[in-house]
Amino acid sequence: MKSLCKGLLFAALCLTPPVMAQSGSVKIVGLVELSGAGATSGTNLDEGIRLAIKEVNAAGGILGRKIDYTSSDTQSSPQISKALAQQAVDNDAYVVLGPVFSGSIMVSMAETRRGAVPNFTGGEAASITQQGNPYIFRTSFTQTAAMPKVVRYMKDQMKVKTVALMWVNNDYGKGGRDTVLKDFEKQGIKVVADISTDQNQVDFSGPVLKTKQSNADAAFVYLNEDESARAMREFKKQGYDKPLVGETTLVGQKVIDLAGDAANGALAHVGLTADAPLPLIKAFDEKFQKEWKHKADHNGLKGYTSVYIVKAITEKIGKFDRKAFAAALHGAHISAKEHPGVLMDVAFDQNGDLDRESFMVRVEKGKQNVFAIVPPLSAK
Repeated sequence: MKSLCKGLLFAALCLTPPVMAQSGSVKIVGLVELSGAGATSGTNLDEGIRLAIKEVNAAGGILGRKIDYTSSDTQSSPQISKALAQQAVDNDAYVVLGPVFSGSIMVSMAETRRGAVPNFTGGEAASITQQGNPYIFRTSFTQTAAMPKVVRYMKDQMKVKTVALMWVNNDYGKGGRDTVLKDFEKQGIKVVADISTDQNQVDFSGPVLKTKQSNADAAFVYLNEDESARAMREFKKQGYDKPLVGETTLVGQKVIDLAGDAANGALAHVGLTADAPLPLIKAFDEKFQKEWKHKADHNGLKGYTSVYIVKAITEKIGKFDRKAFAAALHGAHISAKEHPGVLMDVAFDQNGDLDRESFMVRVEKGKQNVFAIVPPLSAK
């Protein structure tokens, strides 16, 4: 009888839904673009994550548990991203970080939602957080939050009346194009050339020639990192002398390194930059360069801060509970004074979109020069 009871107890335990263990290491999984069109973005994200985890583990981990981090290469493919997300869920990940590309996260987040696993993404497409997914959170501004800032600057400070728009034909580029067109219209700026380019495009001679022929006051360039560098080199080659304006990806440090002198003068609104004149970000910049022997772009900061956001919220709820984590992060405000690893005060709304200060930068002598700090949207 005693043996039978033991057998029944074992069977009952096997039928009980799995609950996260509160001891041992905690699994965090990175879905990162280490190859393909997103290699620059994904590699920086992964390096930022690894630096933060190294620091957190050295300081005792999260609630006394060390982080067990594994990263998988999505190859910049939505379908591979989806398969890897499913694998992360099946392997009992506490949190998933990535992917960065909007097209990939739009596909893969269905799997993390199915498994009720909180998922951070650097994707900027506005539609990502408009699906009613309670487990998706951004590490960057949505396009609908970022575009108005740069367009307003173009109108008020640069006195731009006409613009040529160059964009990449993928989910990221389409979302940016649709958003910025509305903002140009609101500010009375006429789009005189609407130029689509391909992901991984190598030859930008045609798109740049169309931009020149439009005779617009400025060019707004919204491409992936590697393509941005190629485009800027072609602009310089063709002697383009009008302003090049964009969002974060146009002036990432890797883009600047690839474009060389052609990047100088480019202007953009950025959510994060390692060149920001803030003590915590300066300290991060020094640590990142010491660890990886190169400067971080915005994705490096996104990866780094996401780990510290996970730490802050987990410590707030006092346990490893995915549903409680997601619920606590909606509407949360995390102070950089209390949690220095987040680098800047940050708040999340009920959709998973974030709000914080941001920056206007101009590339000068191969680096981002911050010339204005833009207040969070909630401050207006």
